[in-house]
Amino acid sequence: DVHFPSQGPEDIVYEAGGKLYILPFATLQPKSVEVSLVTDKALLKPRLEPADKNIQSVVLSPDGNRALFQARGNIFSVPAENGFVKDLTHSSGTAERSPAWSPDGKTIAYWSDKSGEYELYLMQTDVEGSAKKLTSYGAGFRYQPYWSPDSKKIAFIDKAMKIQVVDVANGQTIQVDKGLRMTHGELASFQVRWSPDSRYLTYNRDLDNQQEAVFIFDYNNKKLHQVTSGFYSAYSPVFDPESKYLYLVTSQSFQPMYSSIDNSFIYANSGQVAAIALLKTTPSLLAPKNDTVALKLDAPAKKEELISKAEKERKDTSLKVKALPAAKDVLIDFDGLEQRMVILPLASGNYGQLNAAKGKIIYMKGQNTGASGPGAIKYFDIEKREEKTILENANGYILSENKARILVARPNTQFAIIQAAENQKFEKPLRVSEMQTMIDPAAEWKQIFADAWRIERDYFYDPNMHGVDWNKARERYSKMLEGVTTREEANFVIAELIGELNASHTYLSGGDLERPKTQNTGYIGVDYEPDGEFYKIKKIIRGASYDAEARSPLDISGIDAKEGMYILAVNGVPLTTANDPYAAFEGLSNKAVEITYNTKPAFNGAKTVVVQTLGDEYRLRHLAWINEMATKVSEATNGEIGYIYVPSTGVDGQNELVRQFNAQWQKKGLIIDERFNDGGQIPDRFIEILNRDPLAFWGVRDGSPWPWP
Repeated sequence: DVHFPSQGPEDIVYEAGGKLYILPFATLQPKSVEVSLVTDKALLKPRLEPADKNIQSVVLSPDGNRALFQARGNIFSVPAENGFVKDLTHSSGTAERSPAWSPDGKTIAYWSDKSGEYELYLMQTDVEGSAKKLTSYGAGFRYQPYWSPDSKKIAFIDKAMKIQVVDVANGQTIQVDKGLRMTHGELASFQVRWSPDSRYLTYNRDLDNQQEAVFIFDYNNKKLHQVTSGFYSAYSPVFDPESKYLYLVTSQSFQPMYSSIDNSFIYANSGQVAAIALLKTTPSLLAPKNDTVALKLDAPAKKEELISKAEKERKDTSLKVKALPAAKDVLIDFDGLEQRMVILPLASGNYGQLNAAKGKIIYMKGQNTGASGPGAIKYFDIEKREEKTILENANGYILSENKARILVARPNTQFAIIQAAENQKFEKPLRVSEMQTMIDPAAEWKQIFADAWRIERDYFYDPNMHGVDWNKARERYSKMLEGVTTREEANFVIAELIGELNASHTYLSGGDLERPKTQNTGYIGVDYEPDGEFYKIKKIIRGASYDAEARSPLDISGIDAKEGMYILAVNGVPLTTANDPYAAFEGLSNKAVEITYNTKPAFNGAKTVVVQTLGDEYRLRHLAWINEMATKVSEATNGEIGYIYVPSTGVDGQNELVRQFNAQWQKKGLIIDERFNDGGQIPDRFIEILNRDPLAFWGVRDGSPWPWP
């Protein structure tokens, strides 16, 4: 591709394929321009880099004493409190992803592209250089591994939505199930939970009706059971550690939230925590309680006598007492399983990340829809049947295999390990800032390039890659990559590779880029006009009279600065045409400042006023532009046609449509202006609002009738 063309009087100079060319107008035959640059290639030298800003996943050790972090393509071991922080993989040329600690504490499983594709590797926790490749799946991405409690099996899901289990001893893999419409977000958050005896695994996936259903797979019999019907969505299943119940979240609460603008409504906060008895003979988790008197059977003779008497009093002597199975065996009556579901006495809301410990159902409780901020880690006390709080202000958590400790995540990459008990405090953050890795930039860029190529190969919607020979594209752009000396250049090559697909919504961002220092700037919502030594106010930016959300600081009551007046100084510092007018407001964003102004370009007779600057003028100028367009339409149509500007089909565009439509729906027509639309959601709701036909009219004795909707 040709980039950055620049025309001169006799030719055009441009870049293509990493080289400069000149195209003379006279011959129209391009000539290569030889360029020699002298560089010490400082940015190619190996260097020690912090990894805590690149954390992508975290897991907890079985005893909760350490955590594993995936960060900058490596796996780090970080102590709960005391001890060393260690890079376990330390490689720039390969990427290690999604670590998982075996329940026996002996092995760490993770995905690595060391072989050229992501395969499952096993590493002994106490032996350097012990990593061994377990699988040879070939092309494709796979997600978080989940160990069985006996440390013999690992379950995972891949990018094709295939749920699989691999036998650690021999590497044999079986497919359990397959999702239908799971994108990267759902795949990355997909969880598998094993039964305590490692026989069953449970999970949720989507159905044809786009609801979520809970499934249980019997590994011994290789049989899949659908637990919930899918009439209601159900998710986040987990087995009770005592093998009696299956806990899950079910969306069965329907409490509409009505719009304050029109009659629209949604159903939010519908999640409820529920329990299912695995056996028909197991009492419901919410069975009525009954206080009983315990018999003290001290004397063996008395004990035998009471037992004998009880047996004689049995009415049905044909019933035989069967020995209970060993506690380690999980038994499930699949017949009527969903019928045994009970909903726990908790307020409906946004629940997730269910876990179970003895006597507790632990979960993440997010803010209700409409509220913002982090959620809380809570648990349901089974004996007392009440909710208790472990920790507020949490983004997520992981329960250790021994059910005693919790790794909690907070905003700004903060982590801590706490007890799985009530009223914990975030007192000892994990020392993630000590995670450092030695990187070889060229090797790292090569791996990133390979990842980008594989991601498009495996996820791009068209398996034919829009007709592009994707293997050839990799070969061609790999040669360009050999000459890069900065991350910016590496990103450029990767972007060119992706550009071969000629598709929208294919983005590239991030990396160790050179970032110049920036300074915030204050604004007062005016257009400046230079006039001799000083600037005068050419125009005060105004939206419509009703646009109170954004106004110029000079356009509020009590301030008499007007258009045509001169701004002479800011905080006593003269503002002259020798500098850009915004230079006087550097570092003064959203701050109180003193403005000196006058009707003439002189300080004698000048006035001062204190105003609060704006952080930016975007919204103010946007509202002013919309009002200008609406005014033109109204004047041209005698007020019969309304005007609505929709900047996108994202949240800002949605807000603008509803804001402007609600005030103008009664007009004879509407102009919907979506020029410069920068994308967003599929605009089904936009179209639905604009396509609403009246279904009925309200007729009243007094006043005017009105349509509905």
